Amino acid sequence: MTHTTDITLIGGGVIGLLTARAFVNAGASVTIIDKALLGQESSWAGGGILLPLYPWRQADAISQLALHSLSLYPSLATQLFADTHKDPEWTPCGLLITKNPDITEAITWCQQHGIRFQAAEDALFNNLVTKAVQPLWLPDIAQARNPRLVKSLKQDLLNKGVTLIEYCELSAIRQVQNTITHIETSTGDYPVKELIISAGAWTGQLFQKLFNGLIASPTIAPVKGQMLLFDAPVGLLPSMVLDGDHYLIPRRDGKILAGSTVEHDGFNKHTTETAKNDLTDFALSLLPALKHAPLLHHWAGLRPGTELGIPYIDRHPDISNLSINAGHFRNGLVMGPASAELMVDLLLNRPTSVAPEPYRLGR
Repeated sequence: MTHTTDITLIGGGVIGLLTARAFVNAGASVTIIDKALLGQESSWAGGGILLPLYPWRQADAISQLALHSLSLYPSLATQLFADTHKDPEWTPCGLLITKNPDITEAITWCQQHGIRFQAAEDALFNNLVTKAVQPLWLPDIAQARNPRLVKSLKQDLLNKGVTLIEYCELSAIRQVQNTITHIETSTGDYPVKELIISAGAWTGQLFQKLFNGLIASPTIAPVKGQMLLFDAPVGLLPSMVLDGDHYLIPRRDGKILAGSTVEHDGFNKHTTETAKNDLTDFALSLLPALKHAPLLHHWAGLRPGTELGIPYIDRHPDISNLSINAGHFRNGLVMGPASAELMVDLLLNRPTSVAPEPYRLGR
């Protein structure tokens, strides 16, 4: 940093990028520091379904952020494409959920939150092979293509004058009483005004490293997810399909993503043949036409897991200029725009659109 910006963000995944954008739009100057390339961890690796999986089975705090984000995404995607000429591929292709033994709870949730739903017609199952259980069709649910969303956000921040520092690892902080004055990194020391930790799966580890357990810390642990990508023709699968614990996501260019695993394996991002075989079996069983589609890619990412999947979005109770926006588990893209807005509202003392209490440290 050549000067001290208003906000310094540690972690440049989709949460950090969206948070930076929200602060810039509020008139603040921002620096993002990342230990590697921006947006190359779970933000790049995920599927991009813009709805929590079976949201009626999850904590209401997840629904509140997700639902508010759903209202923000159309204008966000439009603005990003117009300003950067990089399309995040926000696509309201709809979501077919094939198995709903708890259909009453599902319908109640949709009715309470204004999510349009329909009984799934036979035509939605063209080319699919599954044993449907009270299937549900959500026609308005969208997806975003993670890598392209990250690219458009990065370009937007560059256009807006945000300082982006990559391959820079935070090693220590310098503190006077209850205020952080400087951060020490692998590329030098930088003064800070407000410091926000948005380091995804590495956030809990970073708190322990910087503060050695002396202050309230988030409980965030890595959870690996493995995915596959098939080179399918356009139109083979018109909508997203959630079938049991796995899903298929069709991109605009026809490619189909199959996911995903949930593995507690520390910070190990290696892919495994077992996961590859399991996901392949799922994908080809559900959509047999994929047998003719080459498998293009198999990868893994680390999600920031928390208890019940609820993120931490809060000012730190003990350090005056430290905040956190991390721990979104599988729903970083889903909850991202609302999480960023909440973080900015808290730091600027503005009224919040989402009640902040469920996301506090020490909850």
